[in-house]
Amino acid sequence: MDFLKAKINDFEVIIVDDGSKDDGATAAVAKENGCRFLSYPNNLGKGGAVRFGMQHATKEIRLYTDADIPFETSAIDKIMHYLIEKEYDVVIGDRGLDESNYFNEISAKRRFGSGFFTFIVGRFITTGISDTQCGLKGFRAAVAEDLFRASRINGFTFDVELMYISLKRNYDIKKIPVSLRSQDGSSVSVLRHGFGMVMDLLRIKRNHMLGKYAKR
Repeated sequence: MDFLKAKINDFEVIIVDDGSKDDGATAAVAKENGCRFLSYPNNLGKGGAVRFGMQHATKEIRLYTDADIPFETSAIDKIMHYLIEKEYDVVIGDRGLDESNYFNEISAKRRFGSGFFTFIVGRFITTGISDTQCGLKGFRAAVAEDLFRASRINGFTFDVELMYISLKRNYDIKKIPVSLRSQDGSSVSVLRHGFGMVMDLLRIKRNHMLGKYAKR
């Protein structure tokens, strides 16, 4: 919040509670920090939570990131620059870029799992975008409204779907380097969630073939 206040005159931060039963703890944190709090009764998954928040966003530039703020805030400056000044449609963090500082800072197990999924997705689904899963992405408002209106995946693979639709729409996508700020870990495990994620990849292909991503 201090970073945003120093950089941006008019902004909002939205915290989405994905159907948790925390007796108002998250709502209290949001209020304490001057954030908008949104929630719904039943757990949907990360994709559902991000979609819900982005569909309620009101500003011209819209970003989402993980709740532990895993990347250095300097990346936000880069996203704003490329969306506003360079007029890209979508700007995404890419942990695999040479300038990024990420994979050398995490455990070998997590590095392997992330790398394996990245290879599969980059090879068969989103050719040209190897790191779909980086938890930092920004959009111009009209593009965000289009993508999140079309998206359907509620689980961890929603990032892949967003990039898939963006490529099919021929949106201009810029990849930027990111540096790890915290290592609080991820709730996704390729081993534990792998089957569901693979099924989601098949659903993405099926949705496209059925015309469910057609622009409306």
